Amino acid sequence: MRIGLTFDLRDDYRALGFSEEEVAEFDSLETIAAIEAALVRLGFEVERVGRLQALLERLVQGERWDLVFNICEGLHGRSREAQVPALLEAFGIPYTFADPLTCALTLDKAMAKRVIRDAGLPTAPFAVVSDVAEVAGIDLPLPLFAKPVAEGTGKGIGPRSRVESRDELAQVVRELLARWRQPVLVETWLPGREFTVGIVGTGAEARIVGVLEVVLRAEAEPAVYSLHNKEQCEELVDYRLVDDPEAREAARVALAAYRVLEARDAGRVDLRSDARGLPHFLELNPLAGLHPTHSDLPILATLAGWSYDQLIGAIVESCLARTGFGRRAMLAAE
Repeated sequence: MRIGLTFDLRDDYRALGFSEEEVAEFDSLETIAAIEAALVRLGFEVERVGRLQALLERLVQGERWDLVFNICEGLHGRSREAQVPALLEAFGIPYTFADPLTCALTLDKAMAKRVIRDAGLPTAPFAVVSDVAEVAGIDLPLPLFAKPVAEGTGKGIGPRSRVESRDELAQVVRELLARWRQPVLVETWLPGREFTVGIVGTGAEARIVGVLEVVLRAEAEPAVYSLHNKEQCEELVDYRLVDDPEAREAARVALAAYRVLEARDAGRVDLRSDARGLPHFLELNPLAGLHPTHSDLPILATLAGWSYDQLIGAIVESCLARTGFGRRAMLAAE
């Protein structure tokens, strides 16, 4: 089977003048090489394709693949993660991970929280602010937490994201609006434990890989799993595989959220507990990072006893099963 590998490479965007913060969600050469090597070991023929523009050029030239392993994050707009899936659907090519609807929905954290709330799953009360003047109308108890509504990898999150006063909130919102040029999500602060839950599979076949507790070290930026803490996680963060009652409740909420939001093949759900120890949905990452030792999902899988090849294999197996590719291949061979 011939698999195309689509990705956004950090080095490509650095060469175009983008900052380290702007390329934070993109992948390193190490990640691409690791995925490629795992797929080859699993018996697939792999061809690196690259970002959206490269994919489009090759499709127009008539190139096709049996399957595309897609980890493109995209560059522009709140639906940027949906662009490659939409293009592949237009050309009728199967691909890993979520479809355009789920990619767009989950990148906009407020939209995802509305769906989660409607499904009866716990998520912190929130407001969305598009103008600083709207801060005065927020009727949520302090402290609060503010972040860009449609970013990932901790972009726009730092120690000042947790605010203690209305004046401080207005200042932080003003800065976020100016820096990120998108609405700001303001949530009730959740003071409890922070979890990320790894999941593989699709629909009824989705299953938990494990529950990881994120514990910040004393030298880390306090209170928040920020971009700085994530980028320097080897020195600043302890990751603990946990299986106590609170962690099991986090797993229950995460799996329900994964299914409600219709993620596919694999993903990661982030949660944080309230003062009573009840885990609340924060967000779902349908294109979780896959660096073998630096990304949360592979770290979690390793602690749970999975090899990297096993994780990549489970993702592809899920994709093949839900697309019926295996059955089509058998019928074609008859």
